[in-house]
Amino acid sequence: MEFDMEPFFSVDELDIIDPVMEIKEQIEELMKKEIVVDVDTLLGKTETVTKGSITNIQKVKVEETALSLWNWTTARNTNCVMADVQKVQLLHVACKLMKSSEGDEPSEQKLRREILMATKTGKGYANVGKSDLANEFFEIALDSLKQLYVLLKKRSPREIDIGEHKSDIESGIFKIISFQAESAVAEGDHQKAVTCVLQCKNILMSLPQKTCYLSRLCYNFGVEEYTQKRYEESSFWLCQSYEIGKMDRKYSNGKAMQAKVLRLLSNVYLDSGIRGHEHKALVAVTMANEEDLHPAGLFLKIRILLKGDVLEAELGAAIDELLRHGFTLDFFVDIAKLLLEHERQTTALDFLDSLAERFKGFPDFGKISLLQIELLIQTTNESLAQNIIEGVIADHNQGKFLRPETLDHLHHVLWDRATKYYKEGKYYEALEWYTYSFKLCSGRQIESNIASLERNMAACFLRLKEPLKAKEALKEAERHHPNCIFTYFYFYKIAILENDVAAASHAIDEMERAVTDPDSTTWMSEQSLANLLKLAAQFALENRQHCAAIKALECLSLHLDDCGLIAADFKCLVPLIMYKINGKTGEEITSDLENLLKYLTAAYYRYDEEFGKDMTTFETRVNEVQWFRKTAWTFAAMSGGCLRLTKDLFLISFKFARLCPAEKTVLLDQRLCLLMAIAIGLEMGRNSSTGQNELLVEALRHIEICWDIGRYLKETGNFSEDSSDTLLLLYEFEARVKLGDPKVISLLDTILERPNIDTKMLESIASLAMAPPAYYPSLAKKALRKLLTISKCEPFDGLTFSKCIHSLIQLTLPSDLPGADPYALVESQGYFEEALKILDSMVLRSSYPDEEIFWLMVRAWNIGVYYNTLARYVTAEQWCRVAMFFLNHLRDICTSYRRKMTAFYQVLMDRLPGAKGPSPNK
Repeated sequence: MEFDMEPFFSVDELDIIDPVMEIKEQIEELMKKEIVVDVDTLLGKTETVTKGSITNIQKVKVEETALSLWNWTTARNTNCVMADVQKVQLLHVACKLMKSSEGDEPSEQKLRREILMATKTGKGYANVGKSDLANEFFEIALDSLKQLYVLLKKRSPREIDIGEHKSDIESGIFKIISFQAESAVAEGDHQKAVTCVLQCKNILMSLPQKTCYLSRLCYNFGVEEYTQKRYEESSFWLCQSYEIGKMDRKYSNGKAMQAKVLRLLSNVYLDSGIRGHEHKALVAVTMANEEDLHPAGLFLKIRILLKGDVLEAELGAAIDELLRHGFTLDFFVDIAKLLLEHERQTTALDFLDSLAERFKGFPDFGKISLLQIELLIQTTNESLAQNIIEGVIADHNQGKFLRPETLDHLHHVLWDRATKYYKEGKYYEALEWYTYSFKLCSGRQIESNIASLERNMAACFLRLKEPLKAKEALKEAERHHPNCIFTYFYFYKIAILENDVAAASHAIDEMERAVTDPDSTTWMSEQSLANLLKLAAQFALENRQHCAAIKALECLSLHLDDCGLIAADFKCLVPLIMYKINGKTGEEITSDLENLLKYLTAAYYRYDEEFGKDMTTFETRVNEVQWFRKTAWTFAAMSGGCLRLTKDLFLISFKFARLCPAEKTVLLDQRLCLLMAIAIGLEMGRNSSTGQNELLVEALRHIEICWDIGRYLKETGNFSEDSSDTLLLLYEFEARVKLGDPKVISLLDTILERPNIDTKMLESIASLAMAPPAYYPSLAKKALRKLLTISKCEPFDGLTFSKCIHSLIQLTLPSDLPGADPYALVESQGYFEEALKILDSMVLRSSYPDEEIFWLMVRAWNIGVYYNTLARYVTAEQWCRVAMFFLNHLRDICTSYRRKMTAFYQVLMDRLPGAKGPSPNK
């Protein structure tokens, strides 16, 4: 069988991918856009080109592309959007492309170009921390240098030319190996760096002009290792730097640089902490001073001597050597400070005396005086120090001022000494040192610093029982630094000592304002205020000023963050308030309790914010909240003079209770607090013409919470209905009926459906339904009819029944009879008949009050008389007959009324058409 061997596609039809053209196009596109997007892809394609075989024509294209990319990348300035890593990666691409276009016999120009490109690319990678890639390109550069050397030897075989070429090549190798050393140090490869530097050191025999460069390079390595606290490596590089610098004096860095290297080497030995290295450090610094005498070298030498076990005589000799040189005052001052730091007081004192003679009259002479004062204080020669201070003050008064920084330091010294005496209870001495500082104050001193000094002096005066001088100092402090909390604190202490409660209270207010006033220029944290208020309360209690202590503790409660501290504060505050209000009337304690309520409210919000966040302190916080709840309840029970205050105290007690776990006892306490608050709120509404609706709405909210608590307790089986439910219903009815809430109708139905409903409750409901601003006669009658039914049950309650009949008749019959509804007359007549039925029962008659029977008789008789005047004799006769029936039940007054009523009734009967009715006597 024959097969068709022709391919599916001809060669012309296939799309052959040329990697050279592809990378060339991508690079051209990159240079047009002026931005690098995907360098990694470009690097990958470059590797494909370099690893593959390309034709000579392609090599030409690759070389052109590499040169274009190189020139384009190196021309990018620092403001280009490309990062340093991207730039060096593009140099990488250009260098690799150039290497791939090399050919079998590259020209000198091409090799030199490759060396330049590889070296710069390697240096770029080293700068961005990619040492492995840097070394790769450094090796490429070295390889190209070797090729170049071979090519140059072939081209110019003469010995003179070969020497010149060798020097040129060695210079290139030296440069690249030094770069490799830098890369190795950056990478932390000390051994490789050493190898590279030793190679460079060998090349110096041929290239002595590179001595300075290599010496500085080793010095830089030593500095870098020293900053990394690698002291052994640092000392190696510094030693190499010094040795290389000595190899050829003509090309060395000079004596100053050699001394600098040795001084750093001495510091390295000193800081290494290795035993015995102090001697090496001393040798190094001695050599440095021999190379080039410099203040830093002499200072370092003294430092090394002080670090070792050197004798005073040897140290004195070194210092005498210093004094033979004409260094600056600041240098000698630094030496004196160094001696003081190492507690060489005797040597330092002699040294300062020498300096005082040498630099007397110099502008910076005060620095020496300052050190003398510090040293004399340290050596307990205080009297000599005071002599120098008084001399400085005398010069100050004559216009010979100290430099600002020196004066500030002297103030610190004086204050430290004064503080020490104050803590020791030596107040005269403390005042003396503060006075020195005060005498040295000048116009440039910061006002707040002067104020602090005057407050410190006031504190000393207070301790010395001189309040008038303390007040004068504090007034000056307030003038220099207004609204300062510390000034007011001292005013407070003086007020306490003088038993001036009003002044103490004012000082507390000023302390608080200084912190909380947004217009205040003094910044102070509330924690600082809290700390001072604690001290204020403690100071007041120590001096038995309870009212002032209460003020401080009350204010403190507003500025504490920690709940435990708030509770501790109140546990100090409450007994003091109890003591203060004991025996006073309700009106007299209102102001105190108003303040207490304010601080209890602030405490509640703080607890509400933090409660339950930290479960490790939860039980403690619950106990604290319970204490607050009971405290608020106790004071609410004591504050009968102001209903609003009492209500608010019960409500804050309720709020604290709500933070506690929902246990039965806590829930019942919550309900009781709200019941008290509701009752007081409704009472306030009855006695107030303004704000009544707000009080009623608030009462309804609280009532709803009470119902929710009751429902929850019943659902959990921990609660049965009690008298508080009856109160809640009455309170809700009153609130809704006065607000005109339509829900009041359904609420009354709910009340009337309750089993064993109380008669007093029905009477109250009837009264509330008609109490202004409410006017609901229908609801009142509904309640009274229910009451009427109940009162007839065994045992019969004649008084309740009679009052109920009385109220129903008044609600039914208007006072204006001409406008009466006929149905109302019929309804009211039924109530009269109800009363007569009861009276006709001989058993029930005895409990019916005579005055109510009399009222019924008169009311019925007057209605009958009224209808007689209208000539409506039938209706008149009906009402008069009812009145005659009631008359029969009034035995005591029956005789006096019967004659007149009987006569009128006979006249009325005569006016009736037809037969007469039954005789009322029957």
